Amino acid sequence: MSAMTAKLQGLLDWVDERFPATSGWKAHLSEYYAPKNFNFWYFFGSLALVVLVNQILTGILLTMHYKPDATLNGSGVPVAFASVEYIMRDVPWGWLIRYMHSTGASAFFVVVYLHMFRGLLYGSHRKPRELIWIFGMLIFLMLMAEAFFGYLLPWGQMSFWGAQVIVNMFSAIPLIGPDLSLWLRGDFVVGDATLNRFFAFHVIAVPLVLVGLVAAHLIALHEVGSNNPDGIEIKKNKDAKGIPLDGIPFHPYYTVKDIVGVVVFLMVCSVVIFFMPEGGGYFLESNNFIPANPFQTPAHIAPVWYFTPYYSVLRSITYPLFGLEAKFWGVVGMGAAVVIFFLLPWLDRSPVKSIRYKGPVYKTALALFVIAFGTLGYLGVLPPTPVRTLVGQICSVVYFAFFILMPIYSKLDKCKQEPERVTG
Repeated sequence: MSAMTAKLQGLLDWVDERFPATSGWKAHLSEYYAPKNFNFWYFFGSLALVVLVNQILTGILLTMHYKPDATLNGSGVPVAFASVEYIMRDVPWGWLIRYMHSTGASAFFVVVYLHMFRGLLYGSHRKPRELIWIFGMLIFLMLMAEAFFGYLLPWGQMSFWGAQVIVNMFSAIPLIGPDLSLWLRGDFVVGDATLNRFFAFHVIAVPLVLVGLVAAHLIALHEVGSNNPDGIEIKKNKDAKGIPLDGIPFHPYYTVKDIVGVVVFLMVCSVVIFFMPEGGGYFLESNNFIPANPFQTPAHIAPVWYFTPYYSVLRSITYPLFGLEAKFWGVVGMGAAVVIFFLLPWLDRSPVKSIRYKGPVYKTALALFVIAFGTLGYLGVLPPTPVRTLVGQICSVVYFAFFILMPIYSKLDKCKQEPERVTG
């Protein structure tokens, strides 16, 4: 052993006496055994972590130049809007940082939605991973809050009026609604107090909760082990040394594989950032390049694409019930469309986890759910018409039926026998 190697080993031993560096490396990477049959769908967990790091780093750089101030400058433009323009035009590489952040927001939801869909495919919400699923859904809620608060910060037309609409929705809640809306705005109208409040939530409060939930999600995952496309618990089959027969060390096998996925993902994101950062108007709407004007309402107000499925559910409820106005039931429906995911571990009564061994009923139900979800998302970006409202109502029924009827059809579905070992 060379003198340099001996010194490095001595330093590592000194650290290990005070911090679980080596044991942590072994527990979570080199000696953490994951199923050997991971496929394409297992890229999106690591990609979500990559996007989270991107959002934090680019967000820190943007806050160095952004000013959360809704007052008008000498040119009659809101200071917040002007600071974004300053970042785009005058800060060296500012345009790149801003587009990395805005594209990253949409990329975050893309990978998270695909990550959740993988759970529906392979039963990642089933026992013993219920807590992992709950932590994941809490991450999803915090991600939605983070995106909503951040959407107001550019102080463009769509930011301003989108926040106006969303905050006013909370006023429909009986008893606490008006006070809740007032607290969110920080004033009786969306203005400077709202902008500063949303900035604090977006930059400090929600990211702290989000990072904590991600840590809890990963700790819970490594405690019970990863699921796999066969839905088989690899810990049931171990060798004499206690190593799963169908498992391989996460490092180096899956770290190398994930790096390949990250490289491809970054290539796709680079194409978007450099050639179509607005994403055809879905990532950055044209109205958001116009300074916020409280006296001029855009022709059509719609949330960003990743909120539109739930927004369509809200718009689909047009009739009052039990003496409460339709607006209230719309807010309830929109909230229920998200919260119902939390119940998935207890709604799925199928004897098998993976879609590979589930019967045609579940496969059909999942296909209809995906079609309904995509249709609701598309309808949400369009102005409402009677026909679109009717289609939205039908898709909303299909959406909720997927969950509500799951205890029945998942139990009655004709499933195949799971194998004893993973099939690769």
